[in-house]
Amino acid sequence: MRKTICLTAIFNLVLSLTEASGQTVQPLHKNDVRVYLDHSATPDLIPVMALPTSELKEVVAHYSADRDGLRRRYDVQYSSTRRERLRAFYKDWAARVKEIDFNRLGIEGRIDYVLLNNELGYEQELLDREDKLVNEMQPLVPFANTIIELDEARRDLERVDPANVAAQLNAIPEAVRQAREAVEIALKKEDGGENTAPSRIVALRASRTLNSLKERLERWYKNYAGYDPIFTWWNKTPIEKASKALSDYSKFLNEKVVGFKEGEDPPIVGDPIGADGMRADLKYEMIPYTPEELIAIAEKEFAWCEEEMIKASRDMGFGDNWKAALENVKTLHRDPGDQPDLVRDLAFEAVTFLRERNLITIPKLADEIWRVEMMSPKMQKVAPFFLGGEVIRVAFPTDGMAHEDKLMSMRGNNEHFARATVHHELIPGHHLQGFMTRRYNSHRRAFSTPFWGEGWALYWEMLLWDLGFPNTPEDRVGMLFWRSHRAARIIFSLSFHLGKMTPQECIDFLVDRVGHERANATAEVRRSFNGSYSPLYQVAYMIGGIQIRALHKALVQSGRMSNRTFHDTILQGGSVPVEMVRARITGDAPVRDFEAAWRFYGNPLKDEE
Repeated sequence: MRKTICLTAIFNLVLSLTEASGQTVQPLHKNDVRVYLDHSATPDLIPVMALPTSELKEVVAHYSADRDGLRRRYDVQYSSTRRERLRAFYKDWAARVKEIDFNRLGIEGRIDYVLLNNELGYEQELLDREDKLVNEMQPLVPFANTIIELDEARRDLERVDPANVAAQLNAIPEAVRQAREAVEIALKKEDGGENTAPSRIVALRASRTLNSLKERLERWYKNYAGYDPIFTWWNKTPIEKASKALSDYSKFLNEKVVGFKEGEDPPIVGDPIGADGMRADLKYEMIPYTPEELIAIAEKEFAWCEEEMIKASRDMGFGDNWKAALENVKTLHRDPGDQPDLVRDLAFEAVTFLRERNLITIPKLADEIWRVEMMSPKMQKVAPFFLGGEVIRVAFPTDGMAHEDKLMSMRGNNEHFARATVHHELIPGHHLQGFMTRRYNSHRRAFSTPFWGEGWALYWEMLLWDLGFPNTPEDRVGMLFWRSHRAARIIFSLSFHLGKMTPQECIDFLVDRVGHERANATAEVRRSFNGSYSPLYQVAYMIGGIQIRALHKALVQSGRMSNRTFHDTILQGGSVPVEMVRARITGDAPVRDFEAAWRFYGNPLKDEE
């Protein structure tokens, strides 16, 4: 029987070579983190060549390329053709994967097998979920297939019949009128006590679909207009009338059903996935906990944060009134124009702290290439705080903002909040993360998960707290604010998707329990529910961080691995569910029909863990 080689030993050997040869590089000036005496950024290639690889690396690369190609080809949202083609693709791939001899794979190959099989099943689940969304929306947009089929015929290079398509376009305004009339009748019946009107959620989905169809129809028209004079002669007027009808109908749904007018910020509506959707998503993310258990974890973490916040408040002279201490910290912000300098100083501080303690390898190039961009006022409506990666986007007021918005932006991005944010977004957080995943096991970006992505950055907030990174009680308040914010995200996002909290209740929760500025709380909830984030995205920060923290306790605090080896091994494994990080780093290979079972937090519904 094939003997499984524990990867920990291999990584320890490889990384020890790196550690032995590595030198701490000191910047020339404190104010320029990335100016070095030694400008060489070329890595030592011998340790890179010695790293173990997966037998399925190229298989996953093929899958990703083929999947992405199909998504580009069939890119019409809510198209039945798209769903049918992708469903066939995933089923065919699932059958092919089952033909692989699992027992002949090493640990890296087994991990990729499990991940790919998991991915294929989940993608089919999402297509089934989309079927439901389309069926709910169909009575509002019964004419959608006409537009979708026109565009798909163009992509299939079918020769267009100008007179025929003109007739189809000419029929759209009447179809729109009938759909709109049906909604108006339903709204009148609702006023009389009979609830037949579409929900705000379905209406908003339909409104967005109408805007997408309008844009797609106009792009379709431009493909022929002018190039075929006969086409233009037949279709110029019908396309104008169809576009106007779609636009007017979208405006009607927004105003009369969803409840907002053009030019206003859209209401926070969201699209809850319910308990069944939650179970499917948690299974995909390899989290063997129920939503109720995750909420219980969050409540326990929340309680810890509140206790520590009170301690910091006492140290600041505010007694047990931690909200007063928090309000004081919010006033400690930089003047307008100074925010980029603050980011530079905080980045330098974090990198220096990491290097002095040999916590993780920081490639010279990673420390050189990051950069700063200021965030637009429009973006700050959905992202009121820093965003990061190779480019850290800084939230701070502009001269065109309303006075109240300026104050809230400065208060919400004060020095002590920012101190915890910069290392989350840059190094050792998202920037270093992205730098490494583009270089090691990059094929696993196909399995990217926020439990690894956001979990890693949040884990560092926890570890740096443990290592004494916050120098003052104000620094502790800043770090605790974010930590309690992540606990709150679990509570309000899961509760929303289970139908237990409204968006407004979520906003109030962030203001009352965490201490958010109301405008920032509103932006946070809008970002969570009106954007493109997955239902579990906000859960992933703290839960992913807790998972990595549990691994650190088992492997580093026990003395089995050094901090640097532990952290480098994680980054070199690629973006995978933390359960698979555990398999790699411990050498415990997953079985073919793997199901997540790692209870990294014990039983959170009991008083004792």
